[in-house]
Amino acid sequence: MKLGVLFSGGKDSCLALHRAVAAGHEIVCLLTLFPERDDSWMFHTPALEWTALQAKALDIAQLTAATPGEPEDELADMEALLVRAQRKYRITGVVTGALASVYQATRVQRVCANLGLWCFNPLWQLPQLKLLDVLLTDGYEVVVTAVAADGLGAEWLGRSLDRAAVDRLLVQADRHRLNPAGEGGELETLVLGAPLFQKRLRLIETTSKFHAGAGRLHITEAVLV
Repeated sequence: MKLGVLFSGGKDSCLALHRAVAAGHEIVCLLTLFPERDDSWMFHTPALEWTALQAKALDIAQLTAATPGEPEDELADMEALLVRAQRKYRITGVVTGALASVYQATRVQRVCANLGLWCFNPLWQLPQLKLLDVLLTDGYEVVVTAVAADGLGAEWLGRSLDRAAVDRLLVQADRHRLNPAGEGGELETLVLGAPLFQKRLRLIETTSKFHAGAGRLHITEAVLV
């Protein structure tokens, strides 16, 4: 099937893309929404501007749209983006990185149903430890771009999700009752390299801001190598 991927550039959407390809589907476009507010109910927000480099690394076309980030407006804007993808790339379905959020999954499914599109959630109910293990085993290069949880301080911003980081996340998950893969918004990520990437991203210049238990990595320069 010809599919589009709801793509944030984070670990979940990248892994979902790769699983869709492994299942024999043709990925014809990446679909990225840019919320105007950081606390979007539906969409990942950190480092979205660098999805354009990821699209080049994957050699897959990207369609983008802005959204104010209000709950119902987000759905309307997503639906409009999917209609564009139907018209331009003839997609018959949409891939999401939904893991456990019923709020997100049901809303995407509703929009897809309205448009006659198949909604494919290849990570649905995948155990979070398993997800992290797959990233390590398959050679994903992932950095943390945002944190918002007890036990995850400023030192996590820009940190690579290597084995040591995953082991530490599991300790903090047990201690602070957080989701180790960030399903509750505890952390956000950006994928720099992955199995289907033809090139990898290199971060040249970054700054981080951390305040009142939450922080973000701001990437001011990155290149493909």
